[in-house]
Amino acid sequence: MLPVSPTDMDLARSGSIFSVLGRRYKPVTAWGWLRRAGLALYLAAYVAVFFTYGIIVDRISVTLSVAILLVVVHLGRPWRAWVVLAVDLVLYSAMWVAYDETRGIADRFGTPLQVESVRNLDRALFFGTDPNVWLQQNFYFEDHVRWYDVVASVVYFSHFVVPVAVIAVLWLTNRRQWVRFMRRISTVLGMACIGYVLAPAAPPWMAAGGDPQRRFQALPPLARPAGRGWRYLGLDSLVHAWETGRDWVNKTAAMPSLHGAVALLVVVFFFPQIRRWAVRGLLLLYPLVMCISLVYLAEHYVIDVLAGWAIVGLSFLMWSRIEQRWLSEGTNGPPWRLFWNRARPAVDPVSPSPPAGP
Repeated sequence: MLPVSPTDMDLARSGSIFSVLGRRYKPVTAWGWLRRAGLALYLAAYVAVFFTYGIIVDRISVTLSVAILLVVVHLGRPWRAWVVLAVDLVLYSAMWVAYDETRGIADRFGTPLQVESVRNLDRALFFGTDPNVWLQQNFYFEDHVRWYDVVASVVYFSHFVVPVAVIAVLWLTNRRQWVRFMRRISTVLGMACIGYVLAPAAPPWMAAGGDPQRRFQALPPLARPAGRGWRYLGLDSLVHAWETGRDWVNKTAAMPSLHGAVALLVVVFFFPQIRRWAVRGLLLLYPLVMCISLVYLAEHYVIDVLAGWAIVGLSFLMWSRIEQRWLSEGTNGPPWRLFWNRARPAVDPVSPSPPAGP
C-alpha cells in the first residue's frame, strides 16, 4: 500500500463534506444570505445550461463555471481569501492550458505519431487479441442500445464532472486537502503532458480509420459510440456539445489515459477516509468500469489506462514521501506556501458553529 500522510484523516475528523459546507456557509449574516441566494441561482442556471446545451467540456467554459461558483461563495470574504482565489484560479487554468497545448508542441517537435506500437502492446497483453475489437464484436449492436451502453456513456462523461466537483468542494471545505489533491492531479497531468509530447499516440478509433484526415488501417473498423447512451436517455444536446467540442482538443493525447488516471486518483485520494470495506469495494468499481468503458468505446487501449494508473501511483508515492518529510520537520511545506495555507475560506464572523479540523 502507498504511504499515506496523517493529513488524510483531516477531512474525516471534521465531519462529512456536506456537514462542513453546512456549518461554514450557514447564512447567519447578510452576506451569508446573499451567498446562499447566489448559490441557488448558480445551481439553477447550471442545470438549465446542462439540459439546453449539454455538459460543459471545453476548458474555458469549465474554468469560468468554477470561477463563478467560487466568486459567489466568496462574497463578503476578507481580501486575503480573494487574493488566494485569484492565484488558485490562474494556476488551475494554466494546468489545463498546458494540457491543451501539448498538441502544438508535439507538432513543432516533429514527434512521430505512434499507431501500431501501442496496438501491439495491447495485443501482447491479451495474447494476440485486440480488446477494443473483441468488445465491440461481442457487445456492440448498431441498431440497439443495451444497458451497458448507457453505463459506459455515463461513466465516460463523468470525467468532465467528477474531478471539477472534487476540486471545488475541497477548496470550499478543507484547503489543506485541496492543496494535497491539486499536488497529485497536477503532477499526473504534467507527466501525462510529457508523454503526449514525446510519444503522441493514435487512439483505437483513429487507428481504425475513424479520422478522415488520417486513414489508418491498424485495426478493423470501430464505432465511436461514447454518446449513444445519452441519446438513449433523451439528452441529445449533451452529445452535440461533446461532439462539436472534441474536434479542437488534442486527439493524440491518448497515452497515458487521463480518463483512467483521474478516475483512479479520485478513488485513491478518498480511500483512506472510507471505513466500510463494502463502500471501498464500490469505489474501486469506478476506475475499473471506466477502463472497460474506454476500451469498449474505442477511446483508449488497455495499455493507455494502465499507464495512467502507473503515473497516479508515482504521484501518490512521491507526494506522500515529501509530505511525510515536511510533517517530521514540523512544517506545512516550503515557506512561500504559508500564506496560501493560512488563507482558508473563512466562516461568518458571528457563526455559532465554526468548522472543526485544520
